Amino acid sequence: MKNQLLHTPEGVRDIYNEECEKKLELQDRLHKALKRHGYHSIQTPTFEFFDIFGKEVGTIPSNELYKFFDREGNTLVLRPDITPSIARSAAKYFMDEDMPIRLSYMGNTFINNHSYQGRLKESTQLGAELIGDDTVDGDAEMIAMAIDALKSSGLKDFQISVGHVEFFRGLMEAAGLSEEQEEVIRELIANKNFFGVEEEISDCSMNQNLKELFGMLGTIYDNAASFEEAKTYAADYPKVYKAIRRLEDLDAVLKVYDVDKYVTYEFGMLSSYHYYTGVIFAGYTYGSGEPIVKGGRYDKLLTYFGKDAASIGFAIVVDQLMAAISRQKIEITVKHDNQLIVYKPEYRGEAVKKAIALRAKDCNVELIAWAIDKSKADYEAYALRNQIAELTFMDGE
Repeated sequence: MKNQLLHTPEGVRDIYNEECEKKLELQDRLHKALKRHGYHSIQTPTFEFFDIFGKEVGTIPSNELYKFFDREGNTLVLRPDITPSIARSAAKYFMDEDMPIRLSYMGNTFINNHSYQGRLKESTQLGAELIGDDTVDGDAEMIAMAIDALKSSGLKDFQISVGHVEFFRGLMEAAGLSEEQEEVIRELIANKNFFGVEEEISDCSMNQNLKELFGMLGTIYDNAASFEEAKTYAADYPKVYKAIRRLEDLDAVLKVYDVDKYVTYEFGMLSSYHYYTGVIFAGYTYGSGEPIVKGGRYDKLLTYFGKDAASIGFAIVVDQLMAAISRQKIEITVKHDNQLIVYKPEYRGEAVKKAIALRAKDCNVELIAWAIDKSKADYEAYALRNQIAELTFMDGE
């Protein structure tokens, strides 16, 4: 029991001193990037009713949720994902709004991953949701804003991979595959085993165009100019063709934003969030085995809460971004301007007044009463350890 008093549970950690200062600075930069695009802040509860994240919503599997009960016996969960909470809030507070709603948020999410996965079970997410906009301009705005936010963090080498969930769904419908076969193919794609996909469909009865489209699941395109062949094969499959055209239109708008150099297209891109209905995207960089940003279009999610509004959003996983920035040796500059006043008892009044006056000028001031067993050298060493910018002794000398 004594050991547990000093340790955190597996999957969570303390963040303190310089690392905490850098994380707060990073969050501030990211938040300012969202504000520059006109997004308004919103905070939602850390825990919600279970139904907000239930199977029907299409978010995290139930066995990965932290569940508990309130006094009335209602099942509550720590939020694993903030988007459903934003959708609930938008339906509650903006039910009659027929113009686009721009909301941004920052908060911690909780997913009860298997311990062997080595992932954090509590992580900080910062993101934005554009509600009430079904246009390709909305898709482009969110991707361009995510890129702007990542650039504001100091990151230079990163890539946004963009796909469309209807490409895969359209293929499954056109091929007439069973749920079991679809699940096998999903798993193969998730593991980037595209040879396995070819083997899985080799015995299926389908025409050559459809087989060619399945073969494109593992292809990464630099721009939409490469889509012509795919459109030819998809001519007889409206859902697949429409998905390709949406990505083609998106590429044209991203060129207007001048961010297309950060974007690639991946027809085989999938998401574990089943509420996505259209364009999906994820951001990757060196030094992080997980995406640093995840997002997509969810045009049906708000109907679950009673509001019909097409929407798109993204979340930056701050902890993953922090790790990547650190491994890439990108410096997050933190301003160290704290002052320290060390005073002997007879100078208490003078020291307190000086601290009050400095704080009134927006200075950060720490006060320490001089301990009889401490020397000036002790306080100088303390100031150095804590990166104190200015040290003042009030001792009459």
